[in-house]
Amino acid sequence: MDVLIVGASRGIGAELVRQSLAAGAAVTATARSEDGVQALARQGAEAFLLDVADAASAAGLGWRLDGRRFDEVWLVAGVSGPRLPPLQPPSERDFDAVMRTNVLGPMRVLPQLQDALAPQAKVAVLSSLMGSIGERSGPGHSLYRASKAAVNSVLKDAALAWQGRAICVALHPGWVRTDMGGDQAPLSVQDSVADLRRQVAALTPAHNGRFLNHDGREIAW
Repeated sequence: MDVLIVGASRGIGAELVRQSLAAGAAVTATARSEDGVQALARQGAEAFLLDVADAASAAGLGWRLDGRRFDEVWLVAGVSGPRLPPLQPPSERDFDAVMRTNVLGPMRVLPQLQDALAPQAKVAVLSSLMGSIGERSGPGHSLYRASKAAVNSVLKDAALAWQGRAICVALHPGWVRTDMGGDQAPLSVQDSVADLRRQVAALTPAHNGRFLNHDGREIAW
């Protein structure tokens, strides 16, 4: 099993590396800092620098993956941005930071994966229930919500473009105790990642283009 994890220096990405290696997978992982790359390499992953928000960095991904074929690909890199009151517009700087990482990043990365996918590869983009329009019940955190709704659209395009070749899904990891989720979150990163890995392992072509909770429940777009 060959696994690629984009955005693995902390939180869910780092735990995906740990659990995948423990399961015997050959793991290739990316981090935004040299310290992060070295930490991943010490665990046994093949690791390299990648900042999905930087055009020059992202442009080099294709040659890094030349000749490779991955059974699983995880796009985890993301930022939360500021928590603003409902309908308060973000600053241009905050908007650019969140949208470049959460939306433009996957738009840059996904096309470069096309030749690096094994037959019926499983491609998982880490999204959030907060990106669901159909299940939204209250306002707030509008920038992050908008970015996750947008990346869901990007994932859906990939699912349609690669139909029959790969199985592409958006995944909600739950509210997880990470730097982003905070200490009050009810779900440990270990349990969230174990759930996510079970869902991806069980994917079939019928799941292509779906938005799934970590427990397997389908989420409305």
